[in-house]
Amino acid sequence: MIENLPQALLWAAFGCGFTWLMTTAGSAVVFFFKSERKLMHHIFLGFAAGVMVAASVWSLLNPAIEQAEGQGVPGWLPAAGGFLLGVAFLMALDTLLPHLHADSDEPEGVPTDWKRTTLLVSAVTLHNIPEGMSVGLLFAMSAQSAGAAGEAYLGMAVALAAGIGLQNFPEGAAISLPLAREGMSRGRAFVAGSLSGLVEPVFGVLVVLASGWIAPFMPWLLSFAAGAMIYVVVEELIPEAHLGEHSNVGTLGFIFGFVVMMVLDVALG
Repeated sequence: MIENLPQALLWAAFGCGFTWLMTTAGSAVVFFFKSERKLMHHIFLGFAAGVMVAASVWSLLNPAIEQAEGQGVPGWLPAAGGFLLGVAFLMALDTLLPHLHADSDEPEGVPTDWKRTTLLVSAVTLHNIPEGMSVGLLFAMSAQSAGAAGEAYLGMAVALAAGIGLQNFPEGAAISLPLAREGMSRGRAFVAGSLSGLVEPVFGVLVVLASGWIAPFMPWLLSFAAGAMIYVVVEELIPEAHLGEHSNVGTLGFIFGFVVMMVLDVALG
C-alpha cells in the first residue's frame, strides 16, 4: 500500500469528481433545449476525440515509457503491450455489453431485451471507464513519487482531469438530449446522463486503492488506459463526428481538442 494513500484518494476523488460534475452539468442542458443540433454534436464529438488522443500520448504513454525505462525495462515493451491489451479489453466489452449509439437503430453486444434508453446510457458508461482509470492512475503515481517527479505527475493528473472534464460537458448533453427525444422525462434524462459519468470517480478511486499492489505494473496500466481510450476514439467518436453534412467541423473540433489538451498537459505537467 502506498504511503500517501489518503492524499492520493482525496486527489483522485476531487479530480474524478470534477469530471463527473462536468458530465452532470452537461446533462442539465436537457432542461433548456429540446434537441441537440447536429453541427454542435459533430464539433463536440471531434473535440472529445482530440482531447482523448492528446491525453493518451502526453498523459499516459509518455509517462509509461519513462517509468518502464526507470525500472530498467525497454520503454516500448509495456507501451505497446499495455496499449494492445487496453484495445482488446474495450473491444471485448464493446462486443459483449449491450449498448446503442445515438445515431443508430441497431443495438450492439449480446442480444438483450433492454430498453433503447438503457442501451444508450450503457454506451456512454462503457466509454467513461478508461477515463476514470487514467485520472486515478496519474494521481496514484503522483502520491508514489517524490520531489519533482511527484509534482510533474500531479500536474499531468490535473491537466488530464481538466481535459476530460471539458469534453464531458458536451458528452453529458449528448446522452440526456437523445434520451429526452426518445420520450424519457427531462428529469429522468438528466439523472441518467449524470449517472453515466459516475463510473469515472468509482474506477478512479478503485485504481488508487489498488495502486500499492499494482505499482510494478504501472507502465502497463497507463498504456492499457491509453489503448482503451484510443479504441473509443477510433471506433466511435471520429466516425460519429463525420456523419452527414459538414463533416469538416468534426475535424476542426478534433484539432482544437487536441491542442487544448496538449497545452494543458505541457503547461501543467
